[in-house]
Amino acid sequence: MTHPLQHLFDNNARWAAGETTDDPHYFQRLSTQQKPDYLWIGCADSRVPANEIIGLDPGEVFVHRNVANVVVHTDMNCLSVVQYAVDILKVKHIIVCGHYGCGGVLAAMENTQHGLIDNWLRHIKDVYRKHQEEINAIGDLAERQARVCEINILEQMANICYTTIVQNAWQRGQALAVHGWVYGLTDGLVKDLGVIIDKPEQLPTAYRMTNSVTED
Repeated sequence: MTHPLQHLFDNNARWAAGETTDDPHYFQRLSTQQKPDYLWIGCADSRVPANEIIGLDPGEVFVHRNVANVVVHTDMNCLSVVQYAVDILKVKHIIVCGHYGCGGVLAAMENTQHGLIDNWLRHIKDVYRKHQEEINAIGDLAERQARVCEINILEQMANICYTTIVQNAWQRGQALAVHGWVYGLTDGLVKDLGVIIDKPEQLPTAYRMTNSVTED
């Protein structure tokens, strides 16, 4: 009996063969080290593959993805990825990349129940409510939805910077910058939202943390 996913195994075999045709030691080299300069926090949407979008090979980008590229201070999955990337891999850049037409963002703008995911979308609803005056002033629906996608990215950037992980890295002099990008599904291009955070002085005073842990 043929495996129902045999076509995927065939695709994998062709891909692996293609990689080693150009570089016979590709996988051997890749298996011995992981030294990415970038942590990518993106949406789980299948149309937004991190490595392909920015033209980098496996091993060059550390990736975390979830619905609507959300960073929550109680999400141990996301925070564990950030901690490993910053403290162990010593990445130099954290990129929060959302995308226009994000289904999670659009669902959060509605009042329709979607099931279990409504609990996750509450984080985006909070962002929507926080910026509701600006958003509602935009007359065109598509522009309004696009702006919520952008604002959500900026808010998640801030959430990353509010973590002790990132702030401790800055305090010990580690070079680390957080960027906000948005990807266009219709043209495949990445847009920089023009905000880079690389020091605690850029944060609101209430969110700046000092390291109170002392060593013996």
